[in-house]
Amino acid sequence: MSKKLFIRGTLLLTFSGLLSRLAGFFYRIFLSHTIGAQGLGIFQLTVPLQLLFMSLCASGIQTGISRLTASAKAQNHSHQKGDYFVCGAVFSVVLSVILACQLCFFGDFWAKEILKEPETLGLLRLLAFSLPPATLHVCINSYYFGIKKAGIPSAIQLLEQFSRIGGCYLIYWILLSQNRPVTPLIAAGGNLIGEAVAAFLSLFLISMHFHLNKYTFFCQSQKAGLLLKKFFNTLKKLFPISVPLTLNKVLLTVLAGIEVLLIPDRLRLSGLSRSGSLEIYGIFTGMALPLILFPSTLTNSVSVMLLPSIAELQALGCQKRIRYVIRRILGCCTVLGIGCMFLFFIMGQFLGIFLFHNTTAGICIQALSFVCPFLYLNTTLTSILNGLGKSGLCLLYSSISICIRVAFVLLVIPLLGIQGYFCGLLLSEMFLTILLLVSTFRT
Repeated sequence: MSKKLFIRGTLLLTFSGLLSRLAGFFYRIFLSHTIGAQGLGIFQLTVPLQLLFMSLCASGIQTGISRLTASAKAQNHSHQKGDYFVCGAVFSVVLSVILACQLCFFGDFWAKEILKEPETLGLLRLLAFSLPPATLHVCINSYYFGIKKAGIPSAIQLLEQFSRIGGCYLIYWILLSQNRPVTPLIAAGGNLIGEAVAAFLSLFLISMHFHLNKYTFFCQSQKAGLLLKKFFNTLKKLFPISVPLTLNKVLLTVLAGIEVLLIPDRLRLSGLSRSGSLEIYGIFTGMALPLILFPSTLTNSVSVMLLPSIAELQALGCQKRIRYVIRRILGCCTVLGIGCMFLFFIMGQFLGIFLFHNTTAGICIQALSFVCPFLYLNTTLTSILNGLGKSGLCLLYSSISICIRVAFVLLVIPLLGIQGYFCGLLLSEMFLTILLLVSTFRT
């Protein structure tokens, strides 16, 4: 992948990501004013479960599609690019439909027994409907990233965000006009609308792309038996990449989910009431953390473009080029992280009051500022190691990092409150950075 394509793709993703996050940031402010910090906390409780199901459906397959498509492009195997996408997307979407049905029909179990919050039942059922379109959208994005066309995913990302916000706002006004209470369901409804719009447009655009390139999955295998054989043979190439990554992501999501679900409960042990613990949790996850993650739009964009680029360079045997790219990227991420750390620490109190009218949010922002250099670096380092085929190491290191945080949730939050979690988060991210850096430069 040329330097020009890499930079152009990164800039496109960064620009769309910044616009999307900016819109999403004001969306969070809107939600905090309409459903309150407690409502945000209830909605955020469903996020780990949504991430778990998405991890099962798409996390490994999307990386497999991106890596194999990039390798096929580098080796001029043009027809295989489409085959990887079609087989991976069909498998993922079918799996997502099965899991969505499970989440919808057994939502009562997930809400009461797993999340321990009956008010999440309606949210889970709405989120179940968004699972198949979200999976399709992710697979299509992975194909475009693999062929180094970041413009379409960037545009669709913006459309998805604005559709989500517009849908949520529309539901909000409908409820107001009917004098009905505004609940966290408006956020889940907005998610469903955003994913549906993004999936529909993505499917239309990739269909046009395949038509213009005269690609069809059936061109070499007209008989059903041969078609199935081709389908499963392609999946066999995807699975060695996707299965370890899926297990990696699922394990990390489960551990992170346990961590997230424990936080409100351990906050109660620190002396807070049920509503107070949900409020603090909502402020942390719905206000402070999104602001801290806002600059990571750049590092996320770099990571998305970096994975197929590293895979392509590795396929071509360009080891010196890989090391050069890694050094340059990590230097930029370090500068960004340190700059954001000082910015959020100095401006944290002001931003919490100005944006959210909440002094607790300002305290959380200041406490989280120290995580910035490590958090931004870890995103990029993980993408580099995945691109080099070191998914097992990423799994091991990330698991250790999350276990450190879970230990702090269990042992320190009851003593120090939410500040105990901030200490665990900082320590775990620092430890993860050290492990990832050592492995990256030993490769």
